[in-house]
Amino acid sequence: MTTAAPEQTEGTDETAEQEPWAARTPEPSEVPRASGTTGVRPPPAERNTVIRRRELAAFLRSRRERITPEQVGLPRGPRRRTPGLRREEVAQLSAVGVTWYTWIEQARAAHVSAQVLDAVARALLMDPTERAHLFALAGTADPRTEAECPVASKTALKVVRRLAPYPASLQNARYDVLAANRPFAQLFGDPAVLPPADRNCLWLLTTSERWRRDFLDRDEMLRDLIAKYRAAMAEHVAEPAWKQQLNRLLGVSAEFRELWERHEVAPMSPHVKRYRHPVVGLVRLEHRNMWLAPQAPAHRVVAYLPADEESEERLERLAELPDERPAG
Repeated sequence: MTTAAPEQTEGTDETAEQEPWAARTPEPSEVPRASGTTGVRPPPAERNTVIRRRELAAFLRSRRERITPEQVGLPRGPRRRTPGLRREEVAQLSAVGVTWYTWIEQARAAHVSAQVLDAVARALLMDPTERAHLFALAGTADPRTEAECPVASKTALKVVRRLAPYPASLQNARYDVLAANRPFAQLFGDPAVLPPADRNCLWLLTTSERWRRDFLDRDEMLRDLIAKYRAAMAEHVAEPAWKQQLNRLLGVSAEFRELWERHEVAPMSPHVKRYRHPVVGLVRLEHRNMWLAPQAPAHRVVAYLPADEESEERLERLAELPDERPAG
């Protein structure tokens, strides 16, 4: 059976020769079969792939049709009938071949690279939510995802502050500390005085002399946190920020490398840990996670609640002490 060529569009395909990743012509086996060509029902994985391609195509068409030429610096022209932009205009703006972009909008592209998705998202002026949806539909990791710690919302910051005298912090899925209240800084050290790359619980638990000294269950905590990080990373293995953090830890600590190579995984669960403060003494705290959103970026408030009356009294005493700003 001969596969029909994609419909012709206006404009040229000169960019296809300039960008090899944009000019690749899909193999016949990559093109979804037309319905009714065979009586054999495709397996579930193939059906899911076809559905995902169609959703991606429909989403791109809807975004293309809502962008006016004026928004992207193109002349409207007197004979424009297409709502929004034409396909060749999107291809031109994103430096993608017209033919290849057409295949994507016709749900006939087997795999769309992160570079193409990034370029198209920029050309169509997508906001962060639309961009995340685009990459999710394509089944491709966004190379820009959480490259830097995002700014915490005012609501989240208020929750963290109001939990005093209990220590609390706002963290993302990689255990970056995005914000912390005063009791957290007094008990664990102030993350604000550290370089941004070091404001991470896994990094501090691995490298900080203070955490090694004051966290009485430090060895157990490190093993548990590495297992949780491995479990969480399964959904982010292609994301640069996750890989960069992992490589940094592997490079700095033989202890981390040995534990990582065990391939242990662990779920998020409440647990009680012991901390020793040089002034108020032993404090036993239970970790509790409060998730702020059901989807990425998965930010959570981590509250450290006293496990007994003595620990609660010592946290109240800690709140009366003057601030300290240790180096961690």
